[in-house]
Amino acid sequence: MTDDPSRKRLGRGLAQLIGDMDSSPAEMNSASALSADRRVPIELVVRNPRNPRRDFVEEHLEDLANSIKAHGVVQPIVVRPEAGNTGRYEIIAGERRWRASQRAGLTEVPVIIRAVDDREALEIAIVENVQRSDLNAVEEALGYQQLIDEHNYTQADLGTVIGKSRSHVANSLRLLKLPESLLAMLQRGALSAGHARTLVTAVNPEKLAEKIVSEGLSVRQAEALAQNPLTPKPAKDSVSRQKDPDTLALEKLLSDTIGMTVEIDHKGSGGAVTVKYKSLEQLDAICQRLQRD
Repeated sequence: MTDDPSRKRLGRGLAQLIGDMDSSPAEMNSASALSADRRVPIELVVRNPRNPRRDFVEEHLEDLANSIKAHGVVQPIVVRPEAGNTGRYEIIAGERRWRASQRAGLTEVPVIIRAVDDREALEIAIVENVQRSDLNAVEEALGYQQLIDEHNYTQADLGTVIGKSRSHVANSLRLLKLPESLLAMLQRGALSAGHARTLVTAVNPEKLAEKIVSEGLSVRQAEALAQNPLTPKPAKDSVSRQKDPDTLALEKLLSDTIGMTVEIDHKGSGGAVTVKYKSLEQLDAICQRLQRD
């Protein structure tokens, strides 16, 4: 994976593709700002159904629309030609600006046109949204998992391309182990990412989440509560509690490395290693990794 030349080009050229994403509006208006390749009719720009960002806050869209009415679109929308020579352009980065431009009544928008494949488009979308803190924790984790499932990334690859540490990527992916009800709470902001991480290893995460919200517990308090040995544990967890620290540490290392749950069970001089997958894509990824050597 690390020898993929297209990934190396992307890693070096993100600034050229989507500009300095940490720039202030004043900086974006300066001579160093991005220059649009052209202006195109807004109806020729279409959203990317694979955009990792799913939630757009109505209030924020309205605020941006008012700003666009007053100052125009400060930063161009990054697009690529839509497949099939339709004459339309699919958004790579800037869907929020596009949505707000529609609300503002614009008939044309400035765009930067780039010819990139699906993988590079997803990388750019994730990078822009992560650096702008536009993704909620679940969207970020799902974006990482999508790159792993569809393009065989390792967590180390993701860290390099996204500009985050490998531990950050691993911690993000661990959130996907939570029940759907808790992922929904995380998406709507009822739980913070810090709180959610304490729930991943909790025996009864739903009950603990209710307590966190109702009592307004801090992350540290939630961590202490999740680790409380007096917390009732189901019978199936008794085997896990009997495992030695080295085995538990190895399980965590393997789980974080491949982004899937790994269980190790010693039986005499042998044992079994179990890898749990959530989709056929994850199973296929496991098979491809085993066949590399």
